Amino acid sequence: MSSMPRAQYVFAGIFPASLVIAALAMGHGGDLVTGMTRILLSPSVLLHDYVSIGGLPAAFLNAGTLGLLCVFFLAGLKIDLSGPFIAALHTVIGFAFFGKNLLNVWPIVFGVWLYARVSGSSLRKYALLAVFGTTLAPIVSALAFGGWLDTAPAIAVAIIFGTASGFVLPPLASHMLRFHDGYNIYNVGFTGGIIGSFFVALLRGFGYGFSPPPLSASGNDGIARIFIMISLALAIVGGLLLGRRTIASLLDDTGKIYRSTGRLVSDFTVIGSAPAAVVNMGVMGLIASSYVLLLGGSFSGPVIGGILTVTGFGAFGKHPANSIPILLGVFIAAHCKIWEVQATSVIIAGLFGTTLAPIAGSFGPVAGMVAGFIHLSIVHNVGALHGGVNLYNNGFAGGFVASFLVPIINAFARKDEGR
Repeated sequence: MSSMPRAQYVFAGIFPASLVIAALAMGHGGDLVTGMTRILLSPSVLLHDYVSIGGLPAAFLNAGTLGLLCVFFLAGLKIDLSGPFIAALHTVIGFAFFGKNLLNVWPIVFGVWLYARVSGSSLRKYALLAVFGTTLAPIVSALAFGGWLDTAPAIAVAIIFGTASGFVLPPLASHMLRFHDGYNIYNVGFTGGIIGSFFVALLRGFGYGFSPPPLSASGNDGIARIFIMISLALAIVGGLLLGRRTIASLLDDTGKIYRSTGRLVSDFTVIGSAPAAVVNMGVMGLIASSYVLLLGGSFSGPVIGGILTVTGFGAFGKHPANSIPILLGVFIAAHCKIWEVQATSVIIAGLFGTTLAPIAGSFGPVAGMVAGFIHLSIVHNVGALHGGVNLYNNGFAGGFVASFLVPIINAFARKDEGR
């Protein structure tokens, strides 16, 4: 392994390692064990807030440890940490605050590995899907710890369904990309929604249902807020220092990123450069955090997850020019519709709704705001299909919004060209 990949892994491991250190500094041994136990044994369907369930130190420990394991997993496969993998890593860390934990992700990864073996390929080919595919981790926890069977058979069924979910993910993901034509960045979220809906329908047919918990804020979130904001600021500084590039070249690379539509597949480490992508990640994270603060939201587990996911996709499709219109669209919709602007469901719909950033990047800010406006309603209604076992519910909703809007926009664009 060359020195450059090693440096990438060290850089990627800094943030999750800092989460672990912060967890150990904040929590006491017994409290951490108790909190982690509650997290690991929770059903974990949307939206189980691990900060509320296990406490902030335990949530930090779960996120940091899972993030480090993800880094080691990619390092073992000798993966070059390009934009998609950076986004995947931060998505795992973000969702480790609500839904992914040290137990429930592995059957999904095993299922992807099993598909690779059966198809005669290597896991390295499907590594990105294995990481993103942990969106279906709640199906493991919900079946194992939902109390519908005795412990041993429940765990066995959970492993079977989790493995099956990972196994069917690779062939379906490439096919589902055609549905929204790359205008929904969370393509695995849309695929996960289809898989989750399929399996949940089967389970409901046998009388087993999933009961999502009510949304809850995490109360005193000052420490989380400060930690996230400092980390994002340091990411910008790290990007400026990374590679020792001149300011002129960094600005040029950043300009290339901002001129990108963000449509899949937009790897900002290639379109611009790795340092410019890291700076954009920090900027996107600060924009997401500012959005939460302006709306008066709490830094609960789902909100932290949303901020970190937006940050990660700052290397893979999202930048201020194509994301802010989506946020504005959701904000306007909240004022016009039945939801309160500061409600957690509205805030995370805005953060994760930036999955539709390529619409704004391709067709302009007005189209982006329309997409965000529609997205708020769609995302509140599609979760019932998969019962909360697909963590990327906004990716599922975004697939429907993109598939509805883009053909209409293209039809009018062709008509204008004809004139």
